[in-house]
Amino acid sequence: MHARYDDSVTQVSGRTTLTVRRARGLAPAPLPCPAPDAVLGAGAQSKHTFTLAADGRAHLAPHGGDLADPATYDAFTTSYAHLRALTGIEPRAVAHDLHPDYLSTRWAGERHLPLVPVQHHHAHLAACAAEHGLTGPFTGVAYDGLGLGDDGTLWGGEILVADLTTYRRVARFATAPLPGGEAAVRHPWRTALGHLHGAEFSHPVPETRELFGGRVDPRRITAVRTLVERRLNSPRASSAGRLFDAVASLVGLVDSVSYEGQAAVALEAAAGRTRAVPLDHRVVRVDGLWVYDTAPTLADLLRRRADGAGPAHLAAAFHETLARATAELVGRAVESGAPRTVCLGGGCFVNRRLLGDVRRQLRAQGLRVLVGTAVPVGDGGISYGQAAVAAARLAAARVAGTKE
Repeated sequence: MHARYDDSVTQVSGRTTLTVRRARGLAPAPLPCPAPDAVLGAGAQSKHTFTLAADGRAHLAPHGGDLADPATYDAFTTSYAHLRALTGIEPRAVAHDLHPDYLSTRWAGERHLPLVPVQHHHAHLAACAAEHGLTGPFTGVAYDGLGLGDDGTLWGGEILVADLTTYRRVARFATAPLPGGEAAVRHPWRTALGHLHGAEFSHPVPETRELFGGRVDPRRITAVRTLVERRLNSPRASSAGRLFDAVASLVGLVDSVSYEGQAAVALEAAAGRTRAVPLDHRVVRVDGLWVYDTAPTLADLLRRRADGAGPAHLAAAFHETLARATAELVGRAVESGAPRTVCLGGGCFVNRRLLGDVRRQLRAQGLRVLVGTAVPVGDGGISYGQAAVAAARLAAARVAGTKE
């Protein structure tokens, strides 16, 4: 039988080799996984993989791509039948993302198996924990583009206290609107306007004669500001990935993208190894959560831009700021009793500059910091995390039933 395989992709961060895309030469070689029961992780929507796990081992299927593409979806269903026959694993339950419109979620519902819904960012962090054999509580930092939260809003800049069965949110990024929804993801200048004119916390923003240097039609800017101000088709998100998009546009690097993460890649490249004084930032307490207020950060960035700072300086200052804000959020959580072992997950940590800065800041606080190496930190590792959570919940339910 023939099987479709893309090339695997790895990268080096410090002394750590990270798997960005697990495919040819790596998948579906077994990985350790606390999964005594046979379970299936259906994965996410983009960078799709699925995972079959049983008897303490997990088979993470090769990278597939975006399930919205019909050829990718067909390859997924074929690959599932192939891997199930190859491993002999017949899952007792299937774990899936909370997002009802993910094709992986719909596919999971058609399996006629017990369903285990797993929140997107919990899955990211569970993947890191399971790879490192961590079953007890940990503090997790999950930074990515977008994932549906358990409150029905869009998350993406989250600090959780979790184990493989449960989690609670202890900190987050401030929310900002995405004017036009998906259009904001494709056009970071829209996200920038959302942050400047609709952020959760108001903050004086310096006036700029040409916010985007004449690259965007002023009439389009006015139309998008109207969406933000009237709260029309502008879902709010606490997303680290979308903040990267906004900054990349404001420093003049990227206004429109052709693939997910393009703006963040440009911002990382611009920062290089440049060091800069961090931008202003503020951490506040809101409804029992610590919140990184991004408004002072963007206001300071625009002030420095007006004073002549170039993209390299601004990009480096932003990375430094994000690492410091992360360290402060985690530090506040630890002071309140959160575990001192920290798992990092989410596609933003493919960014080597961010990963290195965050690890340094957290280790300076005496914290143990873990990141996935064999399992991708991005959505390619979601299914592995889902399988670990499903297996842990099944085991916990069995123990509870025995005690009863």
